[in-house]
Amino acid sequence: MTSEISPEEPVPYEEPVRPQEPAQYDEGFTAEVGVGPHPLPWPEGEWYDPELLAGGDRRNVVDAYRYWTREAIVADLDTRRHDFHVAVENWGHDFNIGSVVRTANAFLAKEIHIVGRRRWNRRGAMVTDRYQHVRHHPDTESLTVWASAENLPIIGIDNLPGAVPLERTELPRRCVLLFGQEGPGLTEEARRHVSVVCSIAQFGSTRSINAGAAAAIAMHAWVQRYAEIG
Repeated sequence: MTSEISPEEPVPYEEPVRPQEPAQYDEGFTAEVGVGPHPLPWPEGEWYDPELLAGGDRRNVVDAYRYWTREAIVADLDTRRHDFHVAVENWGHDFNIGSVVRTANAFLAKEIHIVGRRRWNRRGAMVTDRYQHVRHHPDTESLTVWASAENLPIIGIDNLPGAVPLERTELPRRCVLLFGQEGPGLTEEARRHVSVVCSIAQFGSTRSINAGAAAAIAMHAWVQRYAEIG
């Protein structure tokens, strides 16, 4: 069984990000984020938020969405989301999940799937989760059942023995990219359910890279193959 996670769900173990406030820097310097109140006359359109037009828009959004309501932004993004999904195992409250969500928003993933524990640290997401559809699965089998019903192959990303190089693999256009948590990587259960495991080529002295960085590389590999680059 799966369920949508409300983007407004409280996260008691972390401080909320306040995107409407100006960014603070060293030596007393303050940089204004976003834009101030819109000069009169205001633009017309049901997608505009009167409160933002009057008070300014300090959110972490691109200029094209300035002064838009969150609902209008999500609706517009829904018309052009890409065909890949991102799934992350969350058995130990992985702090990288926020970074993965932020990157998934940047590359416009169809949905984000949290496997395991429902709660995750949203600080690294920089509020981008408010513009994404986030779905929870209690375990990998549940994710597999959902993906099978949607005819979506699950592609594991991990440097495991027998993994095929991501750089030489053509990812399916419609797929789920599954990432393990920092440290242990994909669980044994996840390895049993994936269609294939792709590894990322590395040339240094360590055998692994940050889970958030690995997710960004894999998503960009999909984007390079399928996205329309303007």
